[in-house]
Amino acid sequence: METILGIDLGTTNSEVSVIRGNDVVVIEKDGHRLLPSVVGIDLSGNLLVGHPAKNQAILYPERTIKSIKRKMGEDIRIKLGDQEYSPPEISAMILRTLRSYAEESLGQKVSKAVITVPAFFNDTQREATRLAGELAGLDVVRIINEPTAASLIYNSDSTQQETLLVYDLGGGTFDVSIVRVEDGVLEVLASHGDTHLGGDDFDQLLFDYVCDTFKKQHKVDLREIPVAVSRVLQAVEEAKKRLSVEPFTQIKEEFITEKNGISLHLDMELSRMDYEEQILPLLEKTLTCLNDALNDAHLHPDDIDKVIMVGGASRTPLVHQLLESRLGSKLHGEIDPDLCVTMGAAVQGGLISGTKIGRVLIDITPHTLGTNVFDPMTNSPFVFSPIIKRNTPIPCSRSNAYGTLYDKQEAVDIDVYQGESDDVRQNVLIGHFHLSGLAKVPQGNQIICRFDLDINGILHVTATEKNTGLAGNITVENVLTEHKTEVNQAFREHLNGFFADEEAIPVESEEVVDTELVIGDKNFASQLGLADGWEKRYAKEAALIQRAVTFISKVTGDDKKDIEKRIKELVDAINRNDADQTTSLVSQLEDLLYYLEDSV
Repeated sequence: METILGIDLGTTNSEVSVIRGNDVVVIEKDGHRLLPSVVGIDLSGNLLVGHPAKNQAILYPERTIKSIKRKMGEDIRIKLGDQEYSPPEISAMILRTLRSYAEESLGQKVSKAVITVPAFFNDTQREATRLAGELAGLDVVRIINEPTAASLIYNSDSTQQETLLVYDLGGGTFDVSIVRVEDGVLEVLASHGDTHLGGDDFDQLLFDYVCDTFKKQHKVDLREIPVAVSRVLQAVEEAKKRLSVEPFTQIKEEFITEKNGISLHLDMELSRMDYEEQILPLLEKTLTCLNDALNDAHLHPDDIDKVIMVGGASRTPLVHQLLESRLGSKLHGEIDPDLCVTMGAAVQGGLISGTKIGRVLIDITPHTLGTNVFDPMTNSPFVFSPIIKRNTPIPCSRSNAYGTLYDKQEAVDIDVYQGESDDVRQNVLIGHFHLSGLAKVPQGNQIICRFDLDINGILHVTATEKNTGLAGNITVENVLTEHKTEVNQAFREHLNGFFADEEAIPVESEEVVDTELVIGDKNFASQLGLADGWEKRYAKEAALIQRAVTFISKVTGDDKKDIEKRIKELVDAINRNDADQTTSLVSQLEDLLYYLEDSV
């Protein structure tokens, strides 16, 4: 059977597992099964990943990056040494290291992996994770949710139906999922969570407490001293772990700084009671998510047969007390909470490769997906129309029909949103495309909007004019990967330099996927003074500008001048990369076109 790695790409630590025979084995390196999710560049320009990077962070925090998972899906560049990297590129360094450890342990090359993500990761964050895997030279055969992976490894051999609640409190994210197991079939009934809640937040609370106490004692703020910041953060992280098994712990850091030529030492006792008082508001947020998941699954706490504890922060005694009080069920942490997700990912890899494990996976979408519509009753263009509702099993396909607003309407804009609010402005815009050339028929021309969500959580959206078959479409993953080919080739070669002693990662040519946007005049971009590739980086703005230019021929006088002025202002804002101004001008141009199109 083909070997497929199971990887838990975590905020604090990452792990890799594989199936050997009938056993799931977590790969070790130098006696460690947890690889700190920390990346650094040393003074000689060498790449450091894991423990070496974490150790370096004490002296050179400016040359070290941690908790990059919290930045996945964001369009940012992060400085490391004398280079800047995107979050997927930093994550690729971690994944490449895990792959190297696995290949060393197995004695063979491995190119495929299942990678886990928090259940509440959105499409952009999932695609960022997939891109990181590809940059690391891995064929990511499946992206699965962390609670689902934990359910796979914890699945009972009983043929009786069981309902599991997976409480996953990791370093940077929190998920709670309810899973039903029967005859080897796992079905996720509901999921809730927070992608910015975890052990890192507990560390920050302790860090602020220690710094505030030190400042009161010595009139020195350690937060203003980079090396001291790094030392205190590592100290409170270790103190947090000790407080899971001890009622008190001591933080001692000698020569933490100096004042007026006199050395100052950090020496402080922390109690579990004080620590738990600080983190209680965060834990109460997890209980809110738990209650929401139970409500979505239409279950009562008494319906839960087993509670599975996942993630290092789930070891906190107060977590256990709160869950036992709320659920009245025994908590299960027999399998290391830090390792059960990677082990479950390996099980999923075994399923894909054909290993007979006796489990079938049914997953769900954790967010509602839909589009915006105009509500004539309220005269609002910001109404959210759900198409695929949260907790729908995937893969799935759903469609809705919508009518045009006015007679002879020639085009529609399709905005794809993710979220739970009735107001699209409170949800996340994850995709956009423009369908033009509609038949000039009376108001109410039907447009069928179809959403196809595949097993990896990648969304494909198609809009079709019912009477003519005219169609347009978008794949949401393209929102993130507009520079994918360039980044893949350049970054892979760069990453190969750090792993020069190993077989180089093959740099494969990739077909550039064009957007659905078509500009009629080949000189359109140059005439407006826009840089090459602008319509891919600014798909929504490009569609709006195309629509505006097309409409210019239909108006004269001041109306024509107004449109031309708005286009020029928008182009200038795009070229300046002024996001706020671009957003404002898009709104102004949309309002102007809406008014003029309605009057023509």
